[in-house]
Amino acid sequence: MKKIGTEMKWALIFAAMTLLWMWLEKLAGLHDVHIDKHPVYTNFIAIPAIAVYVLALRDKKKRDYCHRITYLQAFISGLIMTAFITILSPITQLITSKLITPNYFVNVIEYAVSHGLSTRQEAEGYFSLNNYIIQGLMGAPFMGITTSAIVAFFVSSKRAKKQNSEG
Repeated sequence: MKKIGTEMKWALIFAAMTLLWMWLEKLAGLHDVHIDKHPVYTNFIAIPAIAVYVLALRDKKKRDYCHRITYLQAFISGLIMTAFITILSPITQLITSKLITPNYFVNVIEYAVSHGLSTRQEAEGYFSLNNYIIQGLMGAPFMGITTSAIVAFFVSSKRAKKQNSEG
């Protein structure tokens, strides 16, 4: 297996993109004034997240595999990147919760309770730093594996696919 420096680099880029996205959400008011719209718009992070995976696997293909990469090589590279992203997820959540938007949990708890979406106890249990860290540690691998499987299919080389099936 080739070096994993490319995957580490792109995992750091992914973490930076995540923090930038959270900052943009905060600026757009999705963590306070427009918190009612947050559940919809936060899902759009999938677009830059997938783009980072595409760029990462294309970079891996170019730099480490001389422009030819098999599906398995690309998929494994995506899995390695996913592992690093998962390791970084508690750190990005801490930075988001403590520095970028320290009032998010208070705001979302108040919104959920005032709109009858949950009791205070339920909201405080769900909207907490610990719960979000756990969700990140579980969600990052699931989404990363899925994204890696799909992106690897499109990034893998046609020639490498033929060579793999012929021998």
